[in-house]
Amino acid sequence: MTINAPISEVFTYFARPEHMADQFPENMGLSVIPIEVKNGFGVGTIFRISGDFDGKRLEWDCETTEYIPHRKIVAKMIEGPFKSWIITVNFEPVKEKETKTSIGVDYDMPMGPLGGFIDKIKLKKIAERGIENGLYRVKALLEGTGSIPVYITLNAYREILKEKEKAKLSVSETIIKIIKDHQIEKVAQQ
Repeated sequence: MTINAPISEVFTYFARPEHMADQFPENMGLSVIPIEVKNGFGVGTIFRISGDFDGKRLEWDCETTEYIPHRKIVAKMIEGPFKSWIITVNFEPVKEKETKTSIGVDYDMPMGPLGGFIDKIKLKKIAERGIENGLYRVKALLEGTGSIPVYITLNAYREILKEKEKAKLSVSETIIKIIKDHQIEKVAQQ
């Protein structure tokens, strides 16, 4: 899917695993909670996913295994209900304010042939629809027709991203720097 936003904005959004929850319908009750953050949400970051999947509550822990800024993020299940589960998000700049983004989930159901059969007739379609709908939600959010789940306006988020690029810091570090700079300025004015 092509998102009409700079690659830095699109990548920064996906780099925070908890944003994954915002891509799915509210009735799923999906939550993604960072458990251990490493390298600014990079390789080694561990997060827990839980939600209601077609009437069944599932929960699993993932670890970020590949993190190439503005190109690719890969995470794999390290503990949970699947034999394996790997999500890959790719980013490709198209134009200055246009980014091609794709999400792929490679998973293997438990229960041998029965799990594979259930997957083929039901779960795979639900997962594909969920990923597609999630990309549409992110597209709306980053193009300004949706809302930022961290309770700031899109314009404020873009300003933070500009400062982030200038300072070569993470989004969180940039917010802290802005606050500290403001405090120093306030003290200097007194």
